Amino acid sequence: MSDDSHTTDTVPYRQIRAQYDGDTITVYQAYSPAIANAAVAAQRLNASPDFKPGRMTWIKPSWAWMMYRAGYSYKDARQARILALRMKHEHFIGLLQRGVLSHGAGVDHTRDKTGEVRIQWDPERTPALERLPYRSIQIGIPGSLSDRWANEWIVSIEDVTETARSLKKVLDEDPDASLEDLVEQGLVPVERPFALPDSIITKLDMAQPELKS
Repeated sequence: MSDDSHTTDTVPYRQIRAQYDGDTITVYQAYSPAIANAAVAAQRLNASPDFKPGRMTWIKPSWAWMMYRAGYSYKDARQARILALRMKHEHFIGLLQRGVLSHGAGVDHTRDKTGEVRIQWDPERTPALERLPYRSIQIGIPGSLSDRWANEWIVSIEDVTETARSLKKVLDEDPDASLEDLVEQGLVPVERPFALPDSIITKLDMAQPELKS
């Protein structure tokens, strides 16, 4: 999701848009109620014994893409709670520096993937889950980094499930609600382009235009 100044004509095909301040950036994940409750209470993602380290876990800076993936929290009972996780810029950028594209031209399918941070570019969505012509990033944190992710890289944890459900309720009642109205109601965050070093832009093919068929 981007702010009101963005149109499909001006948004680059691959760009990271996120809610962030001078120190932290927000990413999203969906978990079971047991994991989410313990995580929020302790402000530690792995506070619940149900949290399984060693597995790849995917984070998303796009609120709208999280809504799409989780069906506003209704899609899967095992992922019925949506958490907003704030991490420092340096740790977020550090993940991207380790990133390897999981699909597209030039991907080496013979490499050892166990320790890689995986990068996927998927179609961005509107708050109503409609597909947009540009891409949104998903970042796959490998199991080898899951302990550091849970213990060191998360600054704060907030349960935003009710915001997701309220967004769906408003859109069900008024499908034509504008992005501006949804932002004003606190149902959609303002997400701005997140500046990155040129080395990451090149590494993640962010300068490449959409390939035309």
